[in-house]
Amino acid sequence: MKDFVKELTWRGMIHQMMPGTEELLNKEQVTAYLGIDPTADSLHIGHLCGVMMLRHFQRCGHKPLALIGGATGMIGDPSGKSQERNLLDEETLRHNVACIKKQLERFLDFDSDAPNHAELVNNYDWMKDFKFLDFVRDIGKHITVNYMMAKESVQKRLNGEARDGLSFTEFTYQLLQGYDFLYLNEHKNCKLQLGGADQWGNITTGSELIRRMNGNECYALTCPLVTKSDGKKFGKTESGNIWLDRNYTSPYVFYQFWLNVPDEDAKRYIKIFTSLEEEEINDLIAAHDTDPGRRILQKRLAEEVTTMVHSREDLDMAIEASNILFGKSTKESLLKLDEQTLLDVFAGVPQFEVSRADIEAGIKAVDLCVDKAAVFPSKGEMKTLVKGGGVSLNKEKLAQADQMITANDLLDGKYLLVQQGKKKYFLIIAKGGF
Repeated sequence: MKDFVKELTWRGMIHQMMPGTEELLNKEQVTAYLGIDPTADSLHIGHLCGVMMLRHFQRCGHKPLALIGGATGMIGDPSGKSQERNLLDEETLRHNVACIKKQLERFLDFDSDAPNHAELVNNYDWMKDFKFLDFVRDIGKHITVNYMMAKESVQKRLNGEARDGLSFTEFTYQLLQGYDFLYLNEHKNCKLQLGGADQWGNITTGSELIRRMNGNECYALTCPLVTKSDGKKFGKTESGNIWLDRNYTSPYVFYQFWLNVPDEDAKRYIKIFTSLEEEEINDLIAAHDTDPGRRILQKRLAEEVTTMVHSREDLDMAIEASNILFGKSTKESLLKLDEQTLLDVFAGVPQFEVSRADIEAGIKAVDLCVDKAAVFPSKGEMKTLVKGGGVSLNKEKLAQADQMITANDLLDGKYLLVQQGKKKYFLIIAKGGF
């Protein structure tokens, strides 16, 4: 068995740890849990550090529990938030939980008969029948308001960071999360809670509750909140979160995100977000430093994470799609792309809409690219470029400016890719009925 604390230490994945945690992990197989907020039906890469903690935990021989906060998700955690989140109904939560479990199965072994197989638990299962008066009487009396008020997450909200203050609903969050730890400690022999640095206050509330109610062993370990080298929040782009669900973030965009991180970030991220061994990572960093222009580190990082989250086939498609813009490719490469990837690849190029009926009837390339879509400023200029071999349609050189374009030339039934020179692209979109 690998040493979990040592594994996380060299990866830069430990922020705080209760005394005695390392000794416990070296003494026995330990059960630990990490909570995941089910406010969406997909995880995003902001969740990945915590999920990778669970992955490393299992690979080190211990038993991971992924706790989906079906009950606490109905309330909202004030930690790191400036305003109260929207509350979700039960049907939405059940849908979200099912989707998240499917994603977690790519990281954790849930199905084997190994003693440390992962389990998914949902705190809604033990909270849904808990009566308010029973909770106040049996649980609430063990944690003082003074203790709860002292938490940093509560203080920040009370000291002006929140527009609307802190509702009682949110104030009780740490007590509910604390009860999760108590419940799992008593029913699953769970002795360790994992989480992000912003969860330390909630986690220690749970350990305090266990200490006061049954005196059992309990420990805590948190990972740092991952940031970018410029200090900005990791995982956020101008278009929003980078999701693990391909319907929200295509594998191509996902791959490109990792491929384009700065050098210093790549050196940290490849330790946190992959399962590569220390020696191999050190060799990759050394090779990268000898020739940063080759982006060896970013390519390997993007390859590892894309394959882990999606598949090898999706990685190959993402690489092929990248080559369409940045390297040599053929019409066959273009035809392999699904519609979403095609749109993602050419999201930043000029786009023109034309009538599908014009293309179905057959139209000369020069008429299409000048009269119907202003790809070229004049027919004379386009003819000159075509004659010099400088215009391609769907990655094939246009032999003549008056070449006929028909519906058979459309990609995915509605797109034409026009290319001028090596790097100038235009996307023509055929609109109208089939």
